[in-house]
Amino acid sequence: MPNQPDSHIVKSFDDDLAELNSLISRMGGMAETQLASAVQAVANRDSELAQRVIDEDDRIDALEMEVNAMVVRTLALRQPMANDLRFVLLALKASASLERFGDYAKNIAKRSIALSQMRHVPAPGLSHMARMTQALIKDVLDAYLENDADKAIDVWHRDEEIDDLYNSLFRELLTYMMEDPRNITTCTHLLFMAKNIERMGDIATNIADNVHFRVTGETLEGVRPKGVDAAFTVLGPDGAPPRTEEPT
Repeated sequence: MPNQPDSHIVKSFDDDLAELNSLISRMGGMAETQLASAVQAVANRDSELAQRVIDEDDRIDALEMEVNAMVVRTLALRQPMANDLRFVLLALKASASLERFGDYAKNIAKRSIALSQMRHVPAPGLSHMARMTQALIKDVLDAYLENDADKAIDVWHRDEEIDDLYNSLFRELLTYMMEDPRNITTCTHLLFMAKNIERMGDIATNIADNVHFRVTGETLEGVRPKGVDAAFTVLGPDGAPPRTEEPT
């Protein structure tokens, strides 16, 4: 059984906490699968797979509602305090985050259906971003289920790698658009997909921060490492950031 707060006199309380863990684990597994399937639909121009991803999102939504109902019942009946309260409230926050994760995967799937009718533009970085984000969500769920603050810190720091990859993909797609205006619509869809995946990485780090707080009672200190958002970077005519002179 996954780790959870110390055993309680009322065994049914322990059962409730274990059930919350189980629900979050199921949501996380479904969210990972949704992202993998959505990106596969993009790569293979598979509209049927994309539609399945869209349809499956209702299952994640239903699990979130189940978590919400259980949290409300637990708060009302058990009136948890201290670490128990943090445990229950994190389940509520994590379920909302994972539901949002599923929404981003659904958005990618929706855009892939439109993309399948357009001219092809290679974007291998999108699949790479998705794999890195899947690894983040898997690791943060492990941290959640194992009460592992160190794993949570590791996830918190690794999000910067996804930001950097997003920025690289942004510049690559911008170059395609500058080379041939016919690529603009396709590349715009791909950019929105990449931004969705980048936001999924942010969701994973939010969960990591909450896990760390649940375990230690302290928030992670400092500003979370973030890459510079390419969407707000002034680019030169070659698609690269403008060069600056070294101070003399």
